[in-house]
Amino acid sequence: MPTRIDSIDKKVVALLQTDGRMPCAEIARRIGHVTERVVRHRIKRMVEEGVITVSAVLSPAAIGYPVIADVWVETEASATTEVAMVLTKLESVNYLAYSTGDRNISLQLCAPDIAGLHHEVADVISRVPGVRRTTVTIIPVILKDLHQWNFPSAVVEP
Repeated sequence: MPTRIDSIDKKVVALLQTDGRMPCAEIARRIGHVTERVVRHRIKRMVEEGVITVSAVLSPAAIGYPVIADVWVETEASATTEVAMVLTKLESVNYLAYSTGDRNISLQLCAPDIAGLHHEVADVISRVPGVRRTTVTIIPVILKDLHQWNFPSAVVEP
């Protein structure tokens, strides 16, 4: 059964998304009708139930990796799991999942420049045993990502 989320949880998460180090007292002050203790309890519950995680998020561009690309990988049917396990170990890959349709694996990678992107795809990913073909799309601008996604209104109880 899914975790119950209400408007206070939603506000707490939205504030943490703007500043993950915001003190519970400040969150309570901004929400206005809850105490610091309530906020602390809500955060603890959501972490324990796996609703949120608390972590540092790297900015690839800030560390010299401004080129981001989505890569779809078609594999030999019997090699998908093995290929995925190899690709998860690549430092340039920041997201990897199985996919359906024409491609078996979807991944996102970061590179210092277009030549670095080409190297990762042509000389590293494409040479993994079991990889048939890759399709690459460069991402020029990210407008929203997982770290900005919030609770859909359908899951927030009044």
